[in-house]
Amino acid sequence: MVRVLKNNRQVQGLKGLMRQKEETMHVVTRFAPSPTGYLHIGGARTALFNWLYARHTGGKFILRIEDTDRQRSTDASIEIILEAMKWLGLDWDEGPYFQTERMAIYRETAQKLLDTGWAYRCYCTPEELEEKRKKALREGRKPKYDGTCRYRTDFPKDKPYVLRFKCPQEGTVVVEDLVKGTVKFDVAELDDLIIIRSDGGPTYNFAVVVDDATMGITHVIRGDDHLNNTPRQILIYKALGYPLPKFAHVPMILGQDHKRLSKRHGSVSVLAYRDEGYLPQALTNYLVRLGWSHGDQEIFSTQELIKLFTLKGIGKSAGIFNPEKLLWLNGRYIRSLSVETLVKEVRPFIEADGLNPSKEKLFMAVRTLKERSRTLKEMTEGMRFYFTDRIDYDPKAAKKFLRPEVVPLFSQILTCLNSLDVLDKSNLEGCFRKVTEENQVKLGKVAQPVRVALTGRAVSPGLFEVMEVLGKEKTISRLRDALAYLTTKETAKS
Repeated sequence: MVRVLKNNRQVQGLKGLMRQKEETMHVVTRFAPSPTGYLHIGGARTALFNWLYARHTGGKFILRIEDTDRQRSTDASIEIILEAMKWLGLDWDEGPYFQTERMAIYRETAQKLLDTGWAYRCYCTPEELEEKRKKALREGRKPKYDGTCRYRTDFPKDKPYVLRFKCPQEGTVVVEDLVKGTVKFDVAELDDLIIIRSDGGPTYNFAVVVDDATMGITHVIRGDDHLNNTPRQILIYKALGYPLPKFAHVPMILGQDHKRLSKRHGSVSVLAYRDEGYLPQALTNYLVRLGWSHGDQEIFSTQELIKLFTLKGIGKSAGIFNPEKLLWLNGRYIRSLSVETLVKEVRPFIEADGLNPSKEKLFMAVRTLKERSRTLKEMTEGMRFYFTDRIDYDPKAAKKFLRPEVVPLFSQILTCLNSLDVLDKSNLEGCFRKVTEENQVKLGKVAQPVRVALTGRAVSPGLFEVMEVLGKEKTISRLRDALAYLTTKETAKS
């Protein structure tokens, strides 16, 4: 059956469907961290962009550990990176692969470049190379390798050497970047870079090409600090006859001072945010918006992100990391969760404090703090007074509210509470109304001192909510403790 397209709109629509189908069938992305420390916020966003694009297109997401820097790579860092990826929900379809397990592939590929004339042995010592660098700088030249061994025909025995890539000496490398647009590089500015070190290990620019090509990576999505590596890698791709992937270099994340994000701007480790009580979905939502947008929408579910994420949505300007905005967003996510879910999330923080309340009590406490907490750690700190046997009064709050004139008010409140079978909002309101009316004082004159007596602070969840969670026995006990504190304080004065 032959279908005739009636107009150009139909033609363009069909082409769009064909492109979409092709993209969906073939996309393979990767995240390739070096295990030399924790998973940085910037690295996490790179992983997130790759993961989302693979999931959006129905493609594949590969995790590769670039551990050829043997002096700095550690097993502990690998575990930290994997733990952070799992916490963020960034699952991978293949891997993790390790470069240290692929050494034979690098050496075999380097030998192909040597055999085809695209690489050569370089016997220059580090001292000689340093002298060449200094000489070039003195003469106002770019301090790149001068090609001493480029056409060498003698091969000294038992002398260490590296393998260098024989870079073309003229021409232009054009990078059609999916974010930056067309970027051109003059080949004359490039170097005969080392591809295999004297110890037989591969360098970054060589290993990454071999890995990406042999793993079938179709889209290399990474930070734009790698853009200057791209022309070198493209030349190696072409020398090996590998098909080029599509490149997308995303802008960096900067601090609010517009400098590269670092520890001076606050926490930069993903797991540090977990330990501070941030939710993974809040952090991923915030990170994806540092460089990507979909209209004016700020809050996205994971499924929405997968549905909407495209490389076209990535901007060209650097993202500015704003801790306050992340804190606000995390609070929004906390308020969106059910109390049951929050109980599970906050339980480890409570137990780390040495507390182990019942599920029922923790549920009641979480319910009082859900609307006012921005992190799980903040929620934990806000509810600690519920579960401790003794509280310490904030000095300022005690000085302002625990004064001699509240002694008769506390005594009356205690008498009323003792008469109640159940502490609920209705009964408690009745008690406080009775005391305020009999003493002709406003509610605040009674409520604030009671709040400090029960929580140790001048700010807390609603007073009647607090009393319900504490229960009758503990509420009465703390009011008696406050009376004893006031008596002792007065005795000490006299």
